Amino acid sequence: MSDPPEAPKRSRLDLPFVGIPTFMKKPYQQDWDAIDADVAVMGAPFDLGTQVRPGARFGPKGFRDASQLFAIGKGAYDPEDDLLFLAGDEVRIVDIGDADMVHIDAEQCLGNIEYGVRKILATGAMPVVLGGDHAVHIPCIRAFDGEAPVHIVHIDAHLDYVDERFGVRHGQGNPLRRAAECNHVTGITHLGIRNLGSSAQSDFADARAAKSDILSVRDFRELGVAGVIERIPENTRLYFTIDVDGFDPSLVPGTGTPSPGGFLYYETCDFLKAAAMRGEVVGIDFVELAPEYDPSGATSLFCAQILVNFLGYIFHAKKIQAGARPRDGWPALRGVGQ
Repeated sequence: MSDPPEAPKRSRLDLPFVGIPTFMKKPYQQDWDAIDADVAVMGAPFDLGTQVRPGARFGPKGFRDASQLFAIGKGAYDPEDDLLFLAGDEVRIVDIGDADMVHIDAEQCLGNIEYGVRKILATGAMPVVLGGDHAVHIPCIRAFDGEAPVHIVHIDAHLDYVDERFGVRHGQGNPLRRAAECNHVTGITHLGIRNLGSSAQSDFADARAAKSDILSVRDFRELGVAGVIERIPENTRLYFTIDVDGFDPSLVPGTGTPSPGGFLYYETCDFLKAAAMRGEVVGIDFVELAPEYDPSGATSLFCAQILVNFLGYIFHAKKIQAGARPRDGWPALRGVGQ
């Protein structure tokens, strides 16, 4: 009988297909009373608010599976900017699992999501919520009611500003209307709005009356990144709600309501980089990823890449703002229209 193999003499290689797929292979924190991190990632696998094609309940799994490619212990090196993001333990990220879903009971599901975000905020960590359909934004933003005010940056093909339809007030078409009703929300910048959606002409009028700034993709490109950034309040707390259908479906078909003419990869990155310097990003929800509509996995990879990039930009900007990195160490923007 042969001797048993010796234990490895070095640390694990831990390739992307090995192990339990937490977000970026970060530590799993099951105890929500013991969160000790800069960022806490929570899944919100809810799609009971969907009006047409369901499937976003599998979004958190899609994000996590795709994020394994970016689970690099030494950080994510961007050769185009010559910067190392999220290096080592410099930014402490934990995955706290998913809010519990109770089939049929949408209000209980949304309540569980709000409870999770409140738990994250109570520890001082930044919540990053993986949707789920866009209804999950409602409990996410409501959880901020005990925090300092926020300005919402909304990336989407649709305004999502319906008040109610057949008594439904907490569905996929309502989240930004519900957010605008929150006293702690000081304003909303809607980006990428285009084509047919659930919101009627009167909803657009209501949003503008509430001082929302609404820009289509064409508007964005005409203004350029610098011009759009100037329209977002400076030195304020920013909350981002990002819908997958804000991006062009030629790149990301895996969503319930794909809409032609969306944002592309580089213009999105340039905008998020500039936004990270414009204010303090205090929360993110990323919604409407429905992986089963894209068997190639390209949509999940695109979304995971955008999210990892954005987290890198946010914490690099914090170093600059704190004086730990020179401002001129941030490469010049290569945004559309500049």
